[in-house]
Amino acid sequence: MLPAASPTIYVLSGPTAVGKTELALRWAETFNAEIISCDSLLFYRGMDIGTAKPTRDDLRRVPHHLIDICDITERMDVTRFVTQARAAVVEIFGREKRVLVTGGSGFYLKSFFAPVADDIEIDATLRAQIADRLATGGLDVLVDELRQLNPGGIGALDTANPRRVVRALERCRASGMTLAELGEAFAKQKSAFAEWRTEFTLLQRDPEDLAARVSQRVDAMLDAGLIDEVRTLVAAGLKENPSASRAIGYRETIAMLEGALEPARLAQSIVQNTQALVKKQRTWFRTQVKAQRILDSATATAADLFNTEMNEA
Repeated sequence: MLPAASPTIYVLSGPTAVGKTELALRWAETFNAEIISCDSLLFYRGMDIGTAKPTRDDLRRVPHHLIDICDITERMDVTRFVTQARAAVVEIFGREKRVLVTGGSGFYLKSFFAPVADDIEIDATLRAQIADRLATGGLDVLVDELRQLNPGGIGALDTANPRRVVRALERCRASGMTLAELGEAFAKQKSAFAEWRTEFTLLQRDPEDLAARVSQRVDAMLDAGLIDEVRTLVAAGLKENPSASRAIGYRETIAMLEGALEPARLAQSIVQNTQALVKKQRTWFRTQVKAQRILDSATATAADLFNTEMNEA
């Protein structure tokens, strides 16, 4: 049985290929936990090899949540993630088991520590109108409208980023508020998980060792059939999902299948882009969420991960 005090959500993260999966499985087995995936690509059915998705054996060892919950053409965003992750947390605690969140998608991970999305609903008609204006009039038209709606200025919004401009305009139009007013309202929000304690452990690894693991992982993915997986997903509509089709491993393979990348350079391209992602992840972890523990995944054991005693279970 869990302690009588407010339960804790345990969070384990770190850069790609650091070794999160096996340590998470061992900790969950030892401390009677279920795992909530915090990887934005594991949501999608069929994206298996290129995401290093947990295997069937892994899923038999420990119950997992938020894996294979979307078709490849479905829209998945942080609001939907938070809703489903919160439901999973409540469900797991209801079974008197522990919750372990693991994955490397920073924006989704941050939702366990701070608010990351407002509660403004954007109806499909408005979203389609703005998307059509972007397609026909270009980004400058949307920026001009946004400035008209915000006579006090648009702050530090990156007006060269279509996604951010569209998001800002959608929220201003849907709410009738300026960006400044939206910012003030957002600052008053709490994390959707604020009622529970969180304990965050960050895994690191020697850079040379991690680089070698990245190369080994890419070779293993290609040997396991990544190209055929991507070919199948493209036929199923992968390119209709910008977030999924731009994922490392998938975008390079799509480029190769379309003749924009030489087959001999595929592995090298995926490795280089993955290493660039690792660098960005390290910066994110250093600046966005403070970890209570930072461990070397090459030497850490499951018992090292969190301040958890067996007799609490």
